[in-house]
Amino acid sequence: MAEIINLRQARKRKARADKEARAAENRIQFGRTKAERMETEAQKTLSDRRLDGHKRDEDKP
Repeated sequence: MAEIINLRQARKRKARADKEARAAENRIQFGRTKAERMETEAQKTLSDRRLDGHKRDEDKP
């Protein structure tokens, strides 16, 4: 004989699992500390400045 399940509870259980999975993805994507964000920004700025320093001037002959 088949097991009887409550569909309302099953839907809520599935919704909770989906919500937890999405929260885990968001923690991975957005879960950086302020220091990590500032370090990344500083590295990006430094690399941009280095790249601009190596550009050639096209107006000068």
